[in-house]
Amino acid sequence: MDLSSINPVLLVASLMVAATPIMLAAIGELVVERAGVLNLGVEGMMITGAICGFIVAVNTGSPWLGFIGAAIGGAILSLLFGVLTQLLLSNQVATGLALTLFGLGLSALMGQGYIGIKAPAFPDWDVPLLSDIPVIGPIVFQHDPMVYVGIFLVAAVWAFLKYSRAGLVLRAVGENHEAAHALGYHVIRVRLLAIMFGGACAGLGGAYLSLVRVPQWTEGMTAGAGWIALAIVVFASWRPWRLLLGAYLFGGVTVLQLNLQAAGAAIGVAYLSMAPYLATIAVLVIMRAGRAPGSLGQSFHASR
Repeated sequence: MDLSSINPVLLVASLMVAATPIMLAAIGELVVERAGVLNLGVEGMMITGAICGFIVAVNTGSPWLGFIGAAIGGAILSLLFGVLTQLLLSNQVATGLALTLFGLGLSALMGQGYIGIKAPAFPDWDVPLLSDIPVIGPIVFQHDPMVYVGIFLVAAVWAFLKYSRAGLVLRAVGENHEAAHALGYHVIRVRLLAIMFGGACAGLGGAYLSLVRVPQWTEGMTAGAGWIALAIVVFASWRPWRLLLGAYLFGGVTVLQLNLQAAGAAIGVAYLSMAPYLATIAVLVIMRAGRAPGSLGQSFHASR
């Protein structure tokens, strides 16, 4: 095994890229869960966003339009979940699992004519002067725009939840929906908007895989990323900045195992491939999660 072939600067830079799809999906799910809704359909929304974004990008030649299409696709699929759970009061766990299975099947059907097609290029942004700084430049200032969009979303969600009145209302709905309703807040409306935001973010995360990471369409290409996003929300104790740390931790282990494979590590490829998921489980076991929102997973009906 030749560890000298592993460039630490490129390793850290690749970590940020690998973490981005997980981060995008997880920050959306964090908002959903802070509103008191448990949506286990993140994987289905991600894979739907991946194919929707890929189709739009290939047919328009614009990756940016592809990401917009992915966000819309994820939001529409999440709205289906919202109608079933918030208006028809179906079980959130069962509906979320069904949403994942539905998304996987729908994406496979939609993507049949797009296998083997390459997505339009989505170039990196080199920040003038800053990208030329040794070590820091390649790590921080030479990424594609969606890496920065993901970090911006984490900061925006943190500020929204902490400082805005709408964020306070969302947190109130998630902590005690009965009390929030008694105060005159529209619980169902708040939750539906949160669910659609979470779906849009999951769609962006899926599109990042099909438009930037690969970039092509492959059935099941999310490969459990949605479940990792759910785990990272718990690891983060429903806090945005801790979620960023969790996403980078998973991205770092993912990139490290790929580099170890390339370096000829005397460890089975299957074991190395399992490493990111085992690391996520280990962190969840070691780290003690904070208190979940009080109304998480509970259905609300105004007439009760």
